Amino acid sequence: MNKALKKSPIMLSIGLAAILSACVTINIYFPAAAAEKAADKIIDEVWQLKQGQEGAKPDVKPVAKPGADTPATVPSK
Repeated sequence: MNKALKKSPIMLSIGLAAILSACVTINIYFPAAAAEKAADKIIDEVWQLKQGQEGAKPDVKPVAKPGADTPATVPSK
């Protein structure tokens, strides 16, 4: 029997497994509000550390975030 014919079922199953695995999509959802609160907390902590080093309050202006209940703060220029 030809070697190519012996390997063809193996190659076929490897190819089929590759095609099937390529069709799998993994979606990971996380609560955006919780991530936004955590980011705001980190930003506040960084500003507090910076204020402690410089001794000056940074100039910030509120910027509305889409879908947020409270505006975020960004440095004014």
